[in-house]
Formats: sequence, structure tokens, C-alpha cells
Amino acid sequence: MVAAVATGRGWPYFDPEYETLAARINPPRVVIDNKVSEHATIIKLDSSNRHGILLDVVQVLTDLDLSILKAFISSDGGWFMDVFHVTDRDGNKLSDEKVIAHIEHKGVCQAYRTCSGARTIGVQSLAEHTAIELTGNDRPGLLSEISAVLASLGCNVVAAEVWTHNTRVACMVYVTDHEGHGGPVKDPTKLCHIKQMLGQVMKGDSLDGKTARTDFAMGLTHTERRLHQMMSADKEEEMEVAEEEAALSPAPTSISDSVDYKGRPTVTVKNCVEKGYSVVTVQCADRPKLLFDTVCTLTDMEYVVFHATIDSEGPNAFQEYYIRHLDGYTLNTETERQRVVRCLEAAILRRASQGVRLELSTQDRIGLLSDVTRIFRENGLSVARAEVTTRDDMAVNVFYVTDANGGSVDMRVVEAIREEVGLAILKVTQERFPPKMLHSSPTESADKSAARFSLGSFFRSHSERLLYTLGLLKSYT
Repeated sequence: MVAAVATGRGWPYFDPEYETLAARINPPRVVIDNKVSEHATIIKLDSSNRHGILLDVVQVLTDLDLSILKAFISSDGGWFMDVFHVTDRDGNKLSDEKVIAHIEHKGVCQAYRTCSGARTIGVQSLAEHTAIELTGNDRPGLLSEISAVLASLGCNVVAAEVWTHNTRVACMVYVTDHEGHGGPVKDPTKLCHIKQMLGQVMKGDSLDGKTARTDFAMGLTHTERRLHQMMSADKEEEMEVAEEEAALSPAPTSISDSVDYKGRPTVTVKNCVEKGYSVVTVQCADRPKLLFDTVCTLTDMEYVVFHATIDSEGPNAFQEYYIRHLDGYTLNTETERQRVVRCLEAAILRRASQGVRLELSTQDRIGLLSDVTRIFRENGLSVARAEVTTRDDMAVNVFYVTDANGGSVDMRVVEAIREEVGLAILKVTQERFPPKMLHSSPTESADKSAARFSLGSFFRSHSERLLYTLGLLKSYT
């Protein structure tokens, strides 16, 4: 097959089919093993390599609500090889045949072929909604104001995700046009009005110079990845987070001391000169979607992960990445290394759970989000993070609430709110972790840390040993 031919204009023409030739000759292979490990399902993947493929795979597993306990990643050269040890959200091996089939035949394989942009919201496609992006200064009652404006304009919020960090907020809101009998808002005049009204809400009475942004999403993107991108655009956050978090505790003196059990991450960046990589290590309390957050950040910063090892079997997570910039260079300046540290810290902290977790489940209707968040505001609560979804005409919403100053909530206030909304509708719930993680003690975690596997040992071996360790060769001699 000819990749390029001369053209009359003096430059070569590249056949677009050539770019996918390697993937078509060597299609991705996915093996799911439920026998080798007693506690986890092992997913083995190998395929031709391309930039961003690791994020696509992690995104698929994360969207299936799977917990990744361990991972071994290698994508040096033109080949991509991963091994994931996963459980479902209850800490059990995968038993749902539909989930297994999705991973084998649709989810992960599709991640190799395309960037998984068309994320579903509940059971509906993103294309059926109008997606609105909002960033600005956070303040108590902001989500209530946003949802009230949308309700007044005849827009039903069918899904939304809200993150706050360092006095800033980022929202992705998906609405349908109630006046247009569902579906996206198509009237240009109404779209302009929505943008103008929400822009006024986001601007508020702020005079501190920080900008607010209101816009409609262009094209399809993964919601959580887009939220990371939106919050990373706030350069002040990147500069402030290191100073803010460094003041919370003294510098670590050992591996076990370097993990703050309250969730403060420890991120280091060093250069492995003999192998030509920069080594990024992350240690922090484990939580759902942590791996997605770190891989997403590195990918969007245009770094390539060549090798990585992930260990989060206990209450704490250890991640080690061997990376280079997309242009092939390592992180050669202290400024660049510190930027990676700050961005990874921010990515971990902005999704860390804070406050009381409230779960609302009831029949969806226009104005529901506005009514519930108004009650929060009237009782002095502030929404630190929110996940709003609609499933089969049922609203299933999760709110993390604090007091107006970001502090602890008086549970008597929470119970009063529950009585007003409905005790069966609004419940206080816990973040769900696999049981094994909950019962691991700090002492056990420290013992594991002392003997923790490092990719440094991989590079002292031959490539065949690496393949055998990853389970992609049946024998090694």
C-alpha cells in the first residue's frame, strides 16, 4: 500500500487509510480472566499504540463504575500492552455477563479505534441535549441560581456535574427544551438569552479580576475530562494549590509518612537519565476515579505514558509513570516539573469528597434541581460538588454539601432539610469503596509500601521478561 504520492502542488498526498493500517492488521486483543486472582478480575489488553489510548481505556473502565486495584502499563515503541486488576463497585470480581461482553466487544475495543467522545447520560445520548459550560468564582447558592434561571427559561436539567476548588467552580449542564417538547434548544434567540442570563449569574458582583465564562459545548467530549480542562484553565489554581496544601503538613520523611490519610497527595517528578524518561510518582488516599484523573491530566498536558504501575489495593494509592513530552523530550526544567506537580495535585484535590454526601432519588420534573438547591441555600448549605443524572424519568442526584464557609455541616440542619424534601427521597449516604479497601489498616498499607513494586525493576530486565510479567507471554526462559 502506498502511503504517500506526489501531487501537482508539490507536496505529498497521504492516504488516510494508512494511519489505521497497523490497527487493522493487528486488531486489539482483550482477554478477561476470572480465575487467576482470588479477589479481582484481570483484564489484559494489547494493540498497536497511539497517543491517548491509555486514557481511552481507563475512561471506559471508569465509566463502567469499576475499581482498578492494580495496573501494569507498557506502550514503548509501536505496541500497547496493559493489565488491569478490577472489581465492581462492591469489591467483587466481575460477574455481569453484559459488562464483560461490553469490555470484550464494545467498550475497550472501541476505545482503541476512536476517542470515546459520545458519552451517555443515563440512558440518553448527549446529542439529545444542549450542553452548557460554566466557570467562575464559587459562592454559596450558585447552583441554586443557575438552576433557577434555567427553570424560568423552560429548560429541564437532565444531567449536570459541578466541581469546586480554590474558590472556583466549573459546571457542565445538559438541558432539554421543555417548551420544545424535549430535545436540545434550537431557537437561536433562546440560546442567546440563556447565555446572557447565565453569564450574569456567573459574573455576580465579583470585583477580584477573575473571569467567568459561559458557553455552549462545541462537539462531543467526555464530561469529566472537559471539567478537568476547564478548571486547569485557571492558572491561579495551579500556582496556589502547592502553597495551600504544603502548609497543611511537614515534608514527608518516608514512604509511609508521605501519605496523608485525609487525602492530601504527594507528587514527585524526577528524571531517569539512563533510560531517557521522567518519572512521576503519586501517593495519596485512594478514591473512585483517581486513575482517570491523573491519566487525563498527563494526556491533556501532552505527555506520553510509556510505562506505569498502579497499586491501590489498600486505602492508599501509589502510581508511578515513566513519561516523555509528546515531542520526545523529558521534563528538563524545574519550572516544567513543578507545573506537572501542581496540575496533578489540583486534579486529585478538585474531585476529593468534602462535606456530607446527600443522595436524592425521585421522579424527574422541570425545576426539581432548582427547588432542592434553593432549600439547601435557605438552610445555609453550600454545594461543594454535584452529580445530576436522569434514568428512566427518575432523577438520581448526588450532592456534597458544606456550610456556607466550607466547614462541617450541622446534622440537625440536614435532618430538617430531609423532612422538608422527604425522608425517603433525600438520604445521607457514604462514598462507596470496595470492602477490602475499607478494612485495610494504615499499618498494613505501610508494610505494603516498603515492598511496593516499582517499574525501575522492569528496566533492569529484558523485554521478554516484561511481556511475561504482564501476562502477554505464556512462558519465559
